[in-house]
Amino acid sequence: MGIRNLSENIIIAELPSDGSERADELKNLNETISVKCQYDVIVDFSKVEIINSWNISNLLILQGMLEDAGHKLILCNVSTVTKCIFVVAGLSEIFFFADNRSAALAAISDTNSPVTANPR
Repeated sequence: MGIRNLSENIIIAELPSDGSERADELKNLNETISVKCQYDVIVDFSKVEIINSWNISNLLILQGMLEDAGHKLILCNVSTVTKCIFVVAGLSEIFFFADNRSAALAAISDTNSPVTANPR
């Protein structure tokens, strides 16, 4: 778990299953990006079954910071239930979803890939 650098310009955040730990992890990620917004970010949801409004709020803040700086936010390994939450909330067009980490890394390295949303 945690936030780690995959390279000098890519960060991956592996979100924990526990809701309060997940909120802290997203808050820490936002603080990291607000200080030094030079990264593309992959958020791995493989341990997350469902998200709450606090998580969504932090993701929206993160997406805004990265988009303003010309960087990408990719959400990967998102469960069907969580994807449905994004759709119902009208947020599926805001985020880019990848099936797994490999697809997320490919989307980041693809210079033709949009910086903003491209949901699946």
